[in-house]
Amino acid sequence: MQFNLLNYGNSRSFPEPHPLLDSATPFDASQRDIAVLVGENAGSQLDQVVGERRAILVELYTECLGVWTGESRAEEGSNVLGFARFRVGDDDPSDLVELVRQPGTSPEAIAAATQLFESAGFTVAVCMDQAGRIIDRLMRPYFNEVLTRLDQGLATASDMDLTLKLGLGYPEGPIGLLERSGLHHHYDVTQALFEVYGTPAFAPARRAAVAKQRKDFEDN
Repeated sequence: MQFNLLNYGNSRSFPEPHPLLDSATPFDASQRDIAVLVGENAGSQLDQVVGERRAILVELYTECLGVWTGESRAEEGSNVLGFARFRVGDDDPSDLVELVRQPGTSPEAIAAATQLFESAGFTVAVCMDQAGRIIDRLMRPYFNEVLTRLDQGLATASDMDLTLKLGLGYPEGPIGLLERSGLHHHYDVTQALFEVYGTPAFAPARRAAVAKQRKDFEDN
């Protein structure tokens, strides 16, 4: 399936070369092929891609697609969609692509984007345009709760991880997962969501804030 690729900096969804990106055709403003914008600055470059394309896909971090397209009375939407491969901290991105639509997004654009990612072996979950999308909105409060209970002395980190692994069938406990993948990244995500929603469940846990401060100290 043909598409154009535009790279605008470091990508969290594709930090390493990937067969999907390798199959892209050179950018041509006159084409109707799908355009995929990746990188940390992808959204700010959206106005560089215009025309009646099948779909325009913009890589997101935690932000809403509406930051880049604008919003209007919950009626916004076009052939532009956001996307992100779910990723915890420094772990490799998963094969799950969260595809972000708006109320008026073209069904044809959704179908084209889904086909593109699925043809590369990804699983696609379509969601509405909300900061954090599906998994971060569901999982980050859970991580915060576990970190808070650790502070309160409910159990040791090892016992909580073991209990959740055995009780829920998780392959890895939440505390071990966050420590291994970089607890400071959890701070970045939860702080961004807390600024948008103001919900206490998204307020960064103390241990995440300490990890972020420590990382900043080490980097400087």
